[in-house]
Amino acid sequence: MYICNVTVKQIINLKIYTMKKILIIAVLALSFGAYAQVDPTFVKDGEKVKATYFHANGEKSQEGYFLNEKLDGQWKMFNEKGDKIAMGNYENGVRTGKWLFWEGDVKSEVNFDNNKIASVSKANSKSPVVTN
Repeated sequence: MYICNVTVKQIINLKIYTMKKILIIAVLALSFGAYAQVDPTFVKDGEKVKATYFHANGEKSQEGYFLNEKLDGQWKMFNEKGDKIAMGNYENGVRTGKWLFWEGDVKSEVNFDNNKIASVSKANSKSPVVTN
């Protein structure tokens, strides 16, 4: 059967082709939307500002405080799965005191003095012994 020099089969093929293109565009749009970067949040907390940063997948990457536009107080860092990988303190933008780092079964304790490493110790979660 012909409708304006076009067969019914050609019309059906055109509809199928169009639906495939629409489906591909929809899948691509959803894929890009799922990995859109999440903007950081900043919330005033007294004199400080609490900052929270995020990985592209939406998981928290860092959180801590600013005072006078410098890092101040406790900061925590997380991997893309949401596991804590580091925690420590800043004073006036400088790392100070004990910082903890986690990598698999190994926990490292790093002591900072005026933003410089003063000492490092590591412990395996399977062993209670801390080594220097």
